[in-house]
Amino acid sequence: MAEERVTEAQMDEKELNRLVQVRYDKFNELKAAGKNPFVITKYDVTAHAKEVIDNFDTMEGKTVSIAGRMMQKRVMGKASFMNILDKSGNVQVYVARDSIGEEPYADFKKFDIGDIVGVKGEVFRTKMGEISIHASEVTLLSKSLQLLPEKFHGLTNTDIRYRQRYVDLIMNQEVRDTFVKRSKILREIRNFLADRDFMEVETPMLVANAGGAAARPFETHYNALDEDFRLRISLELYLKRLIVGGLERVFEIGRVFRNEGLDTRHNPEFTLMELYQAYTDYNGMMELTESMFRYLAEKVLGTTKFMYGDVELDFGKPFEKMTMVDAVKKYAGVDFTNILTDEDAKKVAREHNIAFEERHKRGDIINLFFEEFCEEHLVQPTFIMDHPVEISPLTKRKPDDPNHVERFELFINTWEMCNAYSELNDPVDQRSRFEEQEKALAAGDEEANHTDEDFLNALSIGMPPTGGIGYGIDRLVMLLTNSAAIRDVLLFPTLKSLS
Repeated sequence: MAEERVTEAQMDEKELNRLVQVRYDKFNELKAAGKNPFVITKYDVTAHAKEVIDNFDTMEGKTVSIAGRMMQKRVMGKASFMNILDKSGNVQVYVARDSIGEEPYADFKKFDIGDIVGVKGEVFRTKMGEISIHASEVTLLSKSLQLLPEKFHGLTNTDIRYRQRYVDLIMNQEVRDTFVKRSKILREIRNFLADRDFMEVETPMLVANAGGAAARPFETHYNALDEDFRLRISLELYLKRLIVGGLERVFEIGRVFRNEGLDTRHNPEFTLMELYQAYTDYNGMMELTESMFRYLAEKVLGTTKFMYGDVELDFGKPFEKMTMVDAVKKYAGVDFTNILTDEDAKKVAREHNIAFEERHKRGDIINLFFEEFCEEHLVQPTFIMDHPVEISPLTKRKPDDPNHVERFELFINTWEMCNAYSELNDPVDQRSRFEEQEKALAAGDEEANHTDEDFLNALSIGMPPTGGIGYGIDRLVMLLTNSAAIRDVLLFPTLKSLS
């Protein structure tokens, strides 16, 4: 008969405790009989479920050893079936008393759903046509002492899924597929950059000055030095020091930390990639980005056209390019080429019900208009270029327009996917930008940058013309896995404590 499993909603706490106790009793019986599975240190696996199924024509009749978690069991007298889940998928196992022996078969019948077992046997196809393994040996490798969710409905409570990701991965194949794909995305990013002669490096996470982005850092006290430190909010300033040092092409993929809110696209710790290339500018970064995104779609999805939700995205076409001022003109109907002062910018903001702070300048107002009126229209890949200098403290000014900088952001599906600059390498200009940031900090802007004297010293040594860019890896994974929220692509997202 099939083993019965019920949902937690169908039983009270007392019944749950009873069922768990049954498992502990079985475990104690195993130990008393000298069959404690936890003393086993290894099991020689020669094949995986998907390999057996995909290569049945060549593996039929061969003996294999597999190992995994028992997800189903049907005991039918002298013969039984079970289903084993390993890292590649599921495969059915036929277990007969006459094949494994009377005592091992009696032990097998006491196995529970969730137990981890090793199986040695011959690959065959049942009369019903299902590819299976005819077991000659069954070994209990680990006893599951807790109940899994009910098999037909899986694990659907999102809070439990995120808190107990280990159970989520067992019960939901699509979740496993998402994280396998995430790993492949990271691998292919590294392959792409290696082909372009980039060097992967690592820089500090715990820093005295968390700069390089507009964000509030997490702060901590380092007892050994009796100094306050911060978790990094960006990778930028240390990577640019390496460009000064002559490494020319560097990148880092790592966690950064921002003491901000949680929503479907933001988590306080997330994965960022930044890269810097000497002797190029933001146009070089545009070419690299478009080529890399197209490459990733082809390698990971097998196509440059794919669906996110009900929207078809096309990475095969050339990405659109538009200045921020032109975007505001197109979608908000406001032409900032004719609005030249801070007061005129604030006046038009009031007319369009755009909330701003008195410290904001013309460039800040342009950005507020862009966020309010433009982002929602940027579905297909679009480079938004030439931002106001006020919102770009680390970026080189445009030679023919010093009020704007050589910067772009790539938007896809209305999301900002990356942020790139022709990097500011003038130490005098950089110092004045830091001074403006310090004024903003004093005026109440908690996301403004502090002056980094060592970074200024590095620029004074001399940094070549450089293009740089930062990518939100989690958001990219969301896009390529059709995931609705950032928590769906983080194995262990940040959650409020239950205590």
